[in-house]
Amino acid sequence: GVHIDISEKMREEIDRKLLHLDFAKDMITDLLFTINRDKAYKVEAQIHFRWGTSAHISTETFDVFEGINTLFDKIDHKVKKEKEKIQEHNQRGQQ
Repeated sequence: GVHIDISEKMREEIDRKLLHLDFAKDMITDLLFTINRDKAYKVEAQIHFRWGTSAHISTETFDVFEGINTLFDKIDHKVKKEKEKIQEHNQRGQQ
């Protein structure tokens, strides 16, 4: 947290959302979260995939829990997109 103390409730929400990414645990090597509070909450994640790709994902909102939900929706979309790219690459390599 930057300019904010991360509450137990926030940690529990993030942990609960992480369970939905269980399908991708073999693809992700590192996932770092930052919650920053100035006028609004900026919720960010830096995600690193095992094949060397990384992505920075963020959202800004006045409700921290809405921000966490939106961020995880974006992470889920990015992970599925990366998984499709790798599967396509592997299929082309086998042809």
